[in-house]
Amino acid sequence: MSLILFNKPFQVLCQFSAEPGRASLADYIDIPGIYPAGRLDADSEGLMLLTDDGKLQHRIAHPDQKEAKTYIVQVDGVPDADLLARLQAPLDLGDFVTKPCRAAKIAEPEWLWPRNPPIRVRQDKPTGWIAITLQEGKNRQVRRMTAAVGLPTLRLVRTSIGPFSLSSNPLMPGEWMEVPAEAVGAGKSRK
Repeated sequence: MSLILFNKPFQVLCQFSAEPGRASLADYIDIPGIYPAGRLDADSEGLMLLTDDGKLQHRIAHPDQKEAKTYIVQVDGVPDADLLARLQAPLDLGDFVTKPCRAAKIAEPEWLWPRNPPIRVRQDKPTGWIAITLQEGKNRQVRRMTAAVGLPTLRLVRTSIGPFSLSSNPLMPGEWMEVPAEAVGAGKSRK
């Protein structure tokens, strides 16, 4: 059984099949028979898990057994206590209502790599950073949540999935590492 931790760069598609003019996982990882355990938008960066074990892939990605995922988000505006409380409570996004989550204002992480290309910067409007931890993961959910409370996402980086994190496994964008088989057991779902 293989488990690969990969730091997906900005604008890389979360698939191995090629699309003209677009980078994909195949441009970074050449290991036959592995597949993503969950997805990450092309506009997002950060930690992905890939495996050749279907049961592990299901355990990580299935909606009924979602591992906690933490994202750091640079937003257009400065989050205050009211906006953070709205993010943490169930939030109606129209087609679904989010589950409660954790959200906290943070300083820009010192360890964070520069994004290429950089985000747009407006001189007249400050930006802020939020750490959000979810137990679910709908399509573009974090971006939709921050927009719903008036803080559009400028940059989104997934930093952890369950027990695996970029802080304990520092990888630069495009780098990957295989996790030893004994560490995979640490990723078992805890109900």
